[in-house]
Amino acid sequence: MKALVIGTGGREHALARALSLDPQVTEVHAAPGNPGIAAVATLHDVDPMNGSDVAALAEKLGVDLVVVGPEAPLVAGVADAVTERGIACFGPSAAAAQLEGSKAFAKDVMAAAGVPTAAARLCTTAGEATSALDEFGAPYVVKDDGLAAGKGVVVTSDRAAALAHAAACDRVVIEEYLDGPEVSLFAITDGFCVYPLQPAQDFKRIHDGDEGPNTGGMGAYTPLPWAPADLVDEVLTTVLQPTVDEMARRGTPFRGLLYVGLALTSRGVRVVEFNARFGDPETQPLLALLESPLSPLLLGAANGALVDVQPPVFRPGAAVAVVLASAGYPESSSKGDVITGLEAAEGLDGVHVIHAGTAEVDGDLVTAGGRVLAVVGTGADVGAARQAAYSGVDVIAFDGAQHRTDIAAGH
Repeated sequence: MKALVIGTGGREHALARALSLDPQVTEVHAAPGNPGIAAVATLHDVDPMNGSDVAALAEKLGVDLVVVGPEAPLVAGVADAVTERGIACFGPSAAAAQLEGSKAFAKDVMAAAGVPTAAARLCTTAGEATSALDEFGAPYVVKDDGLAAGKGVVVTSDRAAALAHAAACDRVVIEEYLDGPEVSLFAITDGFCVYPLQPAQDFKRIHDGDEGPNTGGMGAYTPLPWAPADLVDEVLTTVLQPTVDEMARRGTPFRGLLYVGLALTSRGVRVVEFNARFGDPETQPLLALLESPLSPLLLGAANGALVDVQPPVFRPGAAVAVVLASAGYPESSSKGDVITGLEAAEGLDGVHVIHAGTAEVDGDLVTAGGRVLAVVGTGADVGAARQAAYSGVDVIAFDGAQHRTDIAAGH
């Protein structure tokens, strides 16, 4: 089987790496890719937002499966363009990807499906935003209705900051604040059958102790020893299956990876958000522990035949990913800083490195984005995996590198 992964980031490197280790996959291609992906796949130059170009490349390569990694191409309809050529594509249609593309649409689907979530108001004017903030009170939760690369959400007790974020967006969803820890649960689905993966937790804010602005994610780990034993079953019954069934009822079946962000509140499980693709950085530790071959799951979902594939199996132990970000992130990012120590890190037991914002310039590996690398450690338990990940972090260096020191601490 031949596979083509679309995208340039850490999620795509983790997917390409998992497919390269899959005995059923004979060739892995990626477009546009990055230097890390180049070690496990053949790279091709294509605009990931151009559906016809992606479909033409897939046709030219004769691939059996296209995996669209990022959300923006999915919302733009790249999966539609690929499937119209008769090629299996893991990733929802543009219509189904609105679960991530519009917070208001997701709320509407959840209301119709009876899915527990925060009360919310869609606001398009300053007056509506002011009224919603008054209704829900502090802490204020203000979300850009559209895609914002993981940075469109502001949670603050500062009313002026909440109003400023609302004013900067065309449409915002203002919600009640949900207490309790947040959990990420991914599910692979063909629009009918739903296979949850094991829960993970990511760390959104830039600094230790969840201080500072939101980022795309500074680290993640799995499994969660502290999570309720029946969490996956409960979320499958109350969130995942009802959402997938509602999308099918609307004539826009969701095929691909449905990511649900959950808050384990004092009043029970509540949905914080949906994403329409593998989350980054949770994908890195999840795939590090996936024992099942990845390709049958992705192909089964793409072809509407997931029920014929065995559910995913995870090996015992734990995995922790720690993100190394460039200077200035998340407000800006430094590019061109030379990265050293990768070989030393990957030589450590239980450690591998996933590339996100990297490039090659004159033979040097350099920074090329905000989140640069994710160092993944595996071990017998979360503590051992955490120790492995940070041992890798310790030997990698570039000017201005920043990382959190508390990923998975205490677990």
